[in-house]
Amino acid sequence: MERTVFSIEEIPAALWGPPSDQVILAVHGHQSHKLDEPIGVLAECAAPRQVLSFDLPEHGERRNGSRLCMTRTGVEDLRTVLAFARTRWERVSLFANSLGAWLSLRALEGERLERAWFLSPLVDMERMAGNLMKWFGISEDRLRREGAVDTPAGPTLYWEDFQDARTRPVARWDIPTEILYGGADAVCEQDTVQSFAGRFACRLEIAEGMEHYFHTPEQMAVYRAWLLRTMGEGTV
Repeated sequence: MERTVFSIEEIPAALWGPPSDQVILAVHGHQSHKLDEPIGVLAECAAPRQVLSFDLPEHGERRNGSRLCMTRTGVEDLRTVLAFARTRWERVSLFANSLGAWLSLRALEGERLERAWFLSPLVDMERMAGNLMKWFGISEDRLRREGAVDTPAGPTLYWEDFQDARTRPVARWDIPTEILYGGADAVCEQDTVQSFAGRFACRLEIAEGMEHYFHTPEQMAVYRAWLLRTMGEGTV
């Protein structure tokens, strides 16, 4: 797949596919990056649309950078990349995986995009953070006092993010959205995804027995088939 690696205001980015007037802005998840396999598969399935991906803070080429991966910083970067896309493509859509979905819900509320595709989306940050706190014995008081607490599961919990999610639940999402969700996802509970899909008229497909992280050959085959089927239904 043809791709070009470049920077958008010091944000490492990649553009996939031959020139087009349509682009899908791709937002990866936790511990992923702009060139990860799900984005490569997306680029293959998206033609004739191009795909524009980028590294979130503390991911990919920015793994050792000083900018932290928090809701606020992720939202800022996503808005910067969207502004870049608006100047170069007539029609912009969205793909977001896991954490990337939460950042998109925060950054793009009220934006006019053609369509969106969510893979294993995190749609309730307060609940996920609360689960991590419960699993690892982290109290709200400790998180408030320390501001940030690392977890054995990987993501760092931030008091700022927890309070943001608690005080500003998702209230609006107007973009026609397709969701692929693993029925055995232990990170984002099924009832939260079903509730989100119902509230915002998203089309939800549940891949029974599959987990949050799509990576095995079987999982990737389901993911690819979902992309080809949903992207072939109408135009972006």
